[in-house]
Amino acid sequence: MAEKISLRKQKKFQARQTILKAAAQQFELHGFANTSIAGIMQAARLGVGTFYNYFSSKEEVLLTLAKNLRVRVEKSIAAAKKINQSSPELLELCCVCTSKQIDENRFILPLFISASEHSDKPEQIPQSLSPGFRELFEEIILRGQECGEFRSDVPANIISEMVHSIYQTTAFSKLEISFQENIRLKVKILLDGIRAVSC
Repeated sequence: MAEKISLRKQKKFQARQTILKAAAQQFELHGFANTSIAGIMQAARLGVGTFYNYFSSKEEVLLTLAKNLRVRVEKSIAAAKKINQSSPELLELCCVCTSKQIDENRFILPLFISASEHSDKPEQIPQSLSPGFRELFEEIILRGQECGEFRSDVPANIISEMVHSIYQTTAFSKLEISFQENIRLKVKILLDGIRAVSC
């Protein structure tokens, strides 16, 4: 009996992962607004009704994909904290990891901006479709301010907003430079501006 339950759980997990993978491919190919649940499920080779066993909307799928990106970044940050990296090093690492995840999943960033405009049910969309990178940035910045590594005359939430906005502007940049390098250089300038004078 336990074996049957385990197999059932495994099948449910696999179906959910199949839907997420298909959704990511469809969002990449057609954009969020032009991707339908039917299209996602056709790509997943599953019935449309199966979708609602796992997700309530396209927006929920998007949020899940975005949160998965955050988990990957959090793992890198946790590993860096174990070797006592400084707050500037942690923030730089966080930004580098984030830019890598976004660069490899380019459909995500524009969706944060446009998803709410194209939803049939705007009241069900969270205020931000961001995976929460801004909160990660702010946590590191607050830590740096408490340790005297970052200047404290500017609130942490203002600085984290600045860091977060780098990704939005870079997504639409026309410069002949890679997305990740563009982010890296902008973050380097920002880090120079927020370091405490003694650092």
